[in-house]
Amino acid sequence: MKILLTGGAGYIGSHVLNLLGQAGHDIVVVDNLSTGRKESLLYGRHEEFSLEETGKLEELLKKENFEACLHFVGSIIVPESVEKPLKYYQNNTTNSLNLIELCVKYKINRFIFSSTAALYGDSAPGGICTEETQVVPINPYGRSKMMTEFMLEDTAKATDLNYVALRYFNVAGANVDLKIGQCSPNSTHLIKIASECAAGKRDKMAIFGTDYDTSDGTCVRDYIHVDDLAQAHVDALKFLEKDAESAVLNCGYGHGYTVKEVIETVKKVTGVDFPVGIEGRRAGDAGTLISRAEKIREVLGWTPKYDDLDLIVRTAFEWEKQL
Repeated sequence: MKILLTGGAGYIGSHVLNLLGQAGHDIVVVDNLSTGRKESLLYGRHEEFSLEETGKLEELLKKENFEACLHFVGSIIVPESVEKPLKYYQNNTTNSLNLIELCVKYKINRFIFSSTAALYGDSAPGGICTEETQVVPINPYGRSKMMTEFMLEDTAKATDLNYVALRYFNVAGANVDLKIGQCSPNSTHLIKIASECAAGKRDKMAIFGTDYDTSDGTCVRDYIHVDDLAQAHVDALKFLEKDAESAVLNCGYGHGYTVKEVIETVKKVTGVDFPVGIEGRRAGDAGTLISRAEKIREVLGWTPKYDDLDLIVRTAFEWEKQL
């Protein structure tokens, strides 16, 4: 299949690119390398420009006969979205609008969207989210992604576009073969930061908030290994190849860990006891976010292989050591 992949040099996009490339697809990656890196592009052809450059994007779509689009480009840091909301509405919403519009224009009718569990906010009872849980995002990051989901839903009703929106929970770890991993500058991901501490790249780290309504007062998240998440995209593409109807699916394992539990796991797996401070809550953080993820198994036949926090941490740490 001829595939347009936006953001393929980034953390998740590069892992999906790796699987699609291994499967023999013909892939063109659009990435401005603002957060991704060229070394992560193991397959495909790279076009280096931003989605804001709609003229270049349209020229590419006009020239190539793409059969599917996988859209990863987006800003993802929750506290930054609170401080700089317009950046998030521009990059996550406006750019997605322009991309969807061009896909419709050039008959690219299979679309996979990198969405987020941040859409749920604090709306789910006990923080356990099904795809039917009301979407009430509590930060601009979540709202900007929610708007794109609404655009896809409405466009699918009005055109022959079919889409799969994958709502990621907390993605972590590195490719199990250690060919690629998380390289994002100034990352705010917990396991990434803890791995940097264990590898001696940071002197210390902080826990943000210890007064949440959880077992130890720290936030609870559902951590999914990046290779399992990448496989979900491959499965979604096969699903859309059958001209299946659009779907919105949670991507998680269905159970969570507190921040303190994750940090203790990193210390245990790496054998490094690094300093951890306590600070106040960050703006926009929900207390608990855990998936109900039966639907993705039923609809896509997705079968995760790496539901193991120790393994997730080990791959993240081994990758960090070789960076």
